[in-house]
Amino acid sequence: MKFPNNMGGGGGGNLIAQAQKMQNEMKAMQEKLSLKEILCESAGGRIKIKINGKQEILGLEISKEIVDPEDPSMLSDLIKVAVNDAVAQSQKMVASEMSKVIPPGLAGLF
Repeated sequence: MKFPNNMGGGGGGNLIAQAQKMQNEMKAMQEKLSLKEILCESAGGRIKIKINGKQEILGLEISKEIVDPEDPSMLSDLIKVAVNDAVAQSQKMVASEMSKVIPPGLAGLF
C-alpha cells in the first residue's frame, strides 16, 4: 500500500517546517531565558535569592538576624521555602515566555 507524500494537500512538508521553526524559536528562547534573572525575597526580605530561567541559583543572601545557632533547623526550613519559591517563580516566568512560542495544547510535547 502506498501513502501519499503530501498529507492532505501539501501539509506534511509544511508541518515539518513549522515544527523545525518552532524548535529553533524554543532553543533561542531557552538561551534568552538562561540570561534572565529574578530576585526573590522570603522571610520578610531576610532571605534573598537570585535565580535564572534555567532554575540555577545565582546568589543567596541570608540576613544575620535570622541565624539562630540554637535552632539551625528553622534556618534550614526558611531556606528551603525560599528556594522552592524562587524555583516556582522562575518556572512561571519560563512558562509565560514559552507560551509565546508554543501554541496552546502543544506545551506538553516540549
